[in-house]
Parts: sequence; structure tokens; C-alpha cells
Amino acid sequence: MNNRFVVTGGPGGGKTTVLTALAERGYSFAPESARRIIQERLIAGLSPRPGPALFAHEVLSADIEKYRATDAGDGPGFFDRGVLDALWMLDAENALTYDQAARYVHDFPYNRRVFLLPPWKEIYGTDAERDQTFEQSVEVFEGLKRWYRQWSYETLEVPRTHVSERVSFILEAVDNI
Repeated sequence: MNNRFVVTGGPGGGKTTVLTALAERGYSFAPESARRIIQERLIAGLSPRPGPALFAHEVLSADIEKYRATDAGDGPGFFDRGVLDALWMLDAENALTYDQAARYVHDFPYNRRVFLLPPWKEIYGTDAERDQTFEQSVEVFEGLKRWYRQWSYETLEVPRTHVSERVSFILEAVDNI
């Protein structure tokens, strides 16, 4: 079984909070690349993001590096977004072909079960790295859901509920594979 599990969705859906709670239970997780890239750019006095295609390429490179550096080990490991998220961004910009995307999907597989955290207006907020509107978060969520399904991943929507219940939902779904 592939022990690499993606937790994804639009910005501000609670992914990092859920992944931090999983880490507190002893599970490994790889943090989101986009946020780190934005932070580094801001520290360097640059705009948060370069053009969309360039930004997506930077995220893809970082996600591939993160994928390779993360031990798949015996137990589940979680990713705050995956290589496919960056591929979706590139596809949205018409910056890669279907064959290129297919090669990346083949070379960097995750468990076929992907956890989608839906937009949640009550917890949504912006900050220095998250400047998208709630409506844009919804668009990202819907786009990623379609994208992962296009590549034959099973998407499970994590309920909007208390963090501990979201974590339990994910762990139960992992145990039932």
C-alpha cells in the first residue's frame, strides 16, 4: 500500500490545523510548499508570488523535492498538498501538456484516497501568505476535486467539524483501506 496521503482543498479550509493535530498523534506530515515559497519571497522583499505559471513551477519543484525527501515507511504519512496540486495550477495556466502531467502523476504517486477539506466560511481568514478571497478558495477546492478525480484518485471530503473529529475521520478512512 502507498502510505503517502494527500490532504488538500482550497486555502483556509483547515488543512494545516488538521495536519498539526495528526502530527501531535505521532504521524509525519510534509508542510505546504506554496506557503514557504511565499514567506521566502516576502522576506526577500519580493511580491508574494511571481506570475502564476512561474509560481506553479516553483511549487512543483518544491513538492517533488518534498516527495523524494519523505520516507514512505510502514505507517501513513501526510502531505499538505501534493504534486498534483501544482500540476493543477500549471494546467490552469496552460503551462504543461497532458502527457507531461501524466508522467508526473505516474512518477509521483500517492495513495489513491485523497482527503479534501472543503471551504469553510466560519474559519476562513487571510494573512500575509493567504490573500485569496473565500470565493477563490471555493474555486480552488472545486478545481482540485475535479483534477484528482481525473487522475483516478478517490476524493473523500472531510466534514466541517471539530479538529479531533476531522482527524478521526481521516484515520478511520486510512485504516479501512
